[in-house]
Amino acid sequence: MTGYALPIKRLIKELSRLPGIGEKTAARLAAHLLRVSGEEARRLAESILEVKQKIRLCSVCFNLAEGEICEICADTGRNRELVCIVEEPDSLIALEESGEYRGVYHVLHGALSPLDGIGPEQLPIRELLVRIAAHPVAEVIMATNPSVAGETTALMLSKLIKERGVKVSRIALGIPVGGDLKYADRMTLAKCLEFRRGV
Repeated sequence: MTGYALPIKRLIKELSRLPGIGEKTAARLAAHLLRVSGEEARRLAESILEVKQKIRLCSVCFNLAEGEICEICADTGRNRELVCIVEEPDSLIALEESGEYRGVYHVLHGALSPLDGIGPEQLPIRELLVRIAAHPVAEVIMATNPSVAGETTALMLSKLIKERGVKVSRIALGIPVGGDLKYADRMTLAKCLEFRRGV
């Protein structure tokens, strides 16, 4: 980063810490920020600080929330007997955008990965089991990612939840709508066959 003034170097360094942002992209972002007005730069800085100060984890489902509970848990029209488990808040957002799900969620903020030091104690699994015991739950939907860590997490949670007499299901995995079988990988095709359903 030779040739940059020290404050610009610091900005590039901080921006490059963001996921998916390399040094070149960080330099382009820094150049853009230099061109915007002071008011625009201030609004960006204030919005970052506001998120850090006001956003917390929902005390019920561990989704991101501005208050004690998130908007979904506060919605009285939701079916609380249906709980969908997701790894991250962005997975919850994707499911919400489908418009098809009217139950509630439980956000793990990760998946089991012993090599990365993530065991059951690092995820809000105990809180999930307490929640299931405290309120009637008819079904838990496993919507963890179709990765080794996601599958391991889903299997472990399924076992714990079934022991409590609650029905457990897994989201279907397979070819996206408009996709082509010849371009699908072997694991995706295997999951397509495993999770097939009657017509």
